[in-house]
Amino acid sequence: MQRYFINQNADENQRFFIEDKGDIHHIANVMRHQEGNHIIVTFNNQSAYTCKIIAINIDSIEVERVEKLNIDTELPQKITICSGLIKADKYEWMLQKATELGANDFIAVGMQRSVVKLTDNKVDKKLERWQKIIKEAAEQSYRLVIPEIQYKSNLKLIYDIINEYDYVLIAYEDAAKDGEVSNFKKLVQNFESGDRVLVIFGPEGGLSTEEVQLFDTNASQIGLGPRILRAETAPLYVLSAVSYQKDLLG
Repeated sequence: MQRYFINQNADENQRFFIEDKGDIHHIANVMRHQEGNHIIVTFNNQSAYTCKIIAINIDSIEVERVEKLNIDTELPQKITICSGLIKADKYEWMLQKATELGANDFIAVGMQRSVVKLTDNKVDKKLERWQKIIKEAAEQSYRLVIPEIQYKSNLKLIYDIINEYDYVLIAYEDAAKDGEVSNFKKLVQNFESGDRVLVIFGPEGGLSTEEVQLFDTNASQIGLGPRILRAETAPLYVLSAVSYQKDLLG
């Protein structure tokens, strides 16, 4: 059954309307749903319900709750993926897969070795496209929240917000080359439910020494095994490792 998000809480005695234009088109024209058909709706308060379509209009679709679904598809930790800009197709693929794996937020950063440059007049358009990709991936993977994405022009701006996180990790290529294998494992084992974790990844050319030194006293460098991973693969490795430790092993 197709799943959609709604910008309302699932409060009692309320009327509920899907107002996203893309969702309206998908429900009415792609899936060709009719009044009386059922869909799954995820509300702002992270509750999901089977809902019946009451009315299909041009600018909204009214639904009513039928049955609450007892599911929890979120990682116990809130993982923010902070990564350097990489080529568009690879970055969009990473956003899609990282959303499926449970990332809570994304920060795209223009780093010193980023081949891709994002000018100010293109930021809003890119963010809109990226957010659409994330939303669709969240629906497909039955997430209870839609991760959000923001853009920062350089890594120094990330340093200014690190106090918002319980852990700050830097996936540094040189740490992997030097054989560091235990730090990431120890950190993940220490994560508690609800912890906010920022993980920083470089672009195709990796993080510069200057960028790494920004976080010398405020972050933990981690290696991601003996193999050197591509920029779009490394975030997926981290999310998979956290999921294995915290979702499967508990």
